[in-house]
Amino acid sequence: MSTSELPPFSTATGADVRVRFCPSPTGTPHVGLIRTALFNWAYARHTGGKMVFRIEDTDANRDSEESYEQLIDALTWLRIDWDEGVNVGGPNGPYRQSERMPIYLDLIEKLKASGHLYESYSTADEIDARNEANGRAKQLGYDNFDRDLTDEQRAAFRAEGRSPALRLRVPDADLSFDDLVRGEITFPAGSFVDFVVVRPNGIPLYTFVNPVDDALMGITHVLRGEDLLSSTPRQIALYSALVEIGVTTFIPRFGHLPYVMGEGNKKLSKRDPQANLFLHRDRGFIPEGLVNYLALLGWSLTHDRDVFSIDEMVAAFDVVNVNPNPARFDQKKAESINGDHIRLLEPADFAARTVPYLVAAGVVTEPLTDAQQALLAASAPLVQERVALLGEVPALLGPLFASTDGFDYEADALATLTGSTGEILAAAVGALELIELSEWNHDRIKDDLAIALIDGLALKPRNAYGPLRVALSGRKISPPLFESMQILGKAETLARLDRLAVWHSEVGTAAAHATPPAGSAS
Repeated sequence: MSTSELPPFSTATGADVRVRFCPSPTGTPHVGLIRTALFNWAYARHTGGKMVFRIEDTDANRDSEESYEQLIDALTWLRIDWDEGVNVGGPNGPYRQSERMPIYLDLIEKLKASGHLYESYSTADEIDARNEANGRAKQLGYDNFDRDLTDEQRAAFRAEGRSPALRLRVPDADLSFDDLVRGEITFPAGSFVDFVVVRPNGIPLYTFVNPVDDALMGITHVLRGEDLLSSTPRQIALYSALVEIGVTTFIPRFGHLPYVMGEGNKKLSKRDPQANLFLHRDRGFIPEGLVNYLALLGWSLTHDRDVFSIDEMVAAFDVVNVNPNPARFDQKKAESINGDHIRLLEPADFAARTVPYLVAAGVVTEPLTDAQQALLAASAPLVQERVALLGEVPALLGPLFASTDGFDYEADALATLTGSTGEILAAAVGALELIELSEWNHDRIKDDLAIALIDGLALKPRNAYGPLRVALSGRKISPPLFESMQILGKAETLARLDRLAVWHSEVGTAAAHATPPAGSAS
C-alpha cells in the first residue's frame, strides 16, 4: 500500500466543518486543555460549523465525576458552548466513551473479519528477545511478529492459556499529511509498527476509541495538542481501515497546537499553579480577559494589538494562522490584559462581578443590604481603573464598608507617617469642618484641602495627602482620596481623621514600626 492509496482527507469548509473537544475527566482543568477547547470553538464559530463535546472516561482509575463537573463549569464560565455532546445531546450519542462499549465491540469484530485487526500473543520479554537476536534496536518495540501466525500457532498459544491483544495492521509505506498548523509532515515506512488497539481483556484502548468516535461523529478537523502528534500516523492508519469497511469516507484534517510553556521554558504541568484554570478565576480573572489571553497562546488578532473581544476573535480566527512555536504563559501579561477588559465593563456590571469576592472577604453580606448596594454602586467605579483582578477589590473597598474603628492600619502605611502628621491631620480637619453638608463633594473637598495643606503648610501633595489616605483606609494605596471622602460623608471622614490623630499623638512616630491592635485607636 502506498501513500497515494490513502483515503481522501476531509475537504469540509463552512457549515460542514465539525470539530470536537474530547477531554478525559482527570484533575482540575488545565489552561492548555482549555486553550485547545477555545481554538476548536473559535474555529467552529468562525466557519459556521459545529463543535462536538464528548468525554473520554474509560480509565476508571483516573476519571472522576468531580472532574467532569469541573470541565462543564470551566467551559460554561468562559462561555465556550457546544452544538452537540454531553448535556446537549445530538444524533451521534452517547457522548461518553464509557457508554459506547457496544459500538466499539461491534466494530472490533468487523475489523477482525476484514483482516485489519489480528491476534497478537507476544509478550514484552519475547519482543525484546527477538529484537536482540535480530540486531534490532530494543526501543523500536514490536516487530510485527504475529501478523502471519497460522491457525495452529494461535491455537497453541491459546492452549498455553494466553489471551491475545488485537493489533492494527498498518500500511507498509511512508505516511504523509498536511498539518493545518505545521505543514507537510511525513512518517517514513517502518517508523511505526502494528499497534495494540484492544487489550487481552477485550477492552479497547484510546488509540482505537478516539478515531472511531471521530469517524462515527463525522469530525472533519482534529485540532489538538502537539503532544499527540506522534500518534497521528497510527490514527490515520486506523481511519484507512474504517474507510475500507464503510464506517466513514474520509480522514479528518489534523492541526497540532503548540505547547503552553511555564517558567523556565518548561512545559506547563498540572502541578504548576499557573496551569490551574480555577486558580485564575479565584484570583479575579474575568472570562473576557482570560479568553483573550488564552487566545494569544499561539494566535494573534494582529501583530500590534493584544486586547480584543471574543466576537473579534471569532470573526478573525483561522487555525492555519496558529503559530507552531511553543507559547509561554506570562502571568503579568495575562493580568494586564484582564485589567484592560475590566476597564471595558459597564460600571454596574463591574460592581456586580465584585460581589462574590467582597462576600468571600467578609466585606459585605449576602444578599447585600440596600445600604451596601448603594455604597458599592458609588465606590466600585473608583477602583475599576486601578485593578487588574477582581480579587484586588476587597482590600481597596473594604475600609469604605467598615465602621470608623473597624479596620487596621497596615504597617507599611504607618511607616509613611512623620512627625508632621499631627499638624497635617489638624489642618485637614479644620478645613473640612467648614464645608457645609450641601457642598460636601469631591471637588470642594479637593480645593479646600489644597488651600489648607498645599498652600497653607507648603507641602507637596504626596506628603500632604498620605496621612489622610492612611486615616481613611489604613493603607498606602486606596481608592481616590477626595471621592472616598465624599462617599464616606462629612461625619465619617472627620471621625477617621480624628481616630488617626488621637492614635498618632499617643503612640508617636514610633508607630512606623508597629501595627495597632485591630479596631483600636490607641
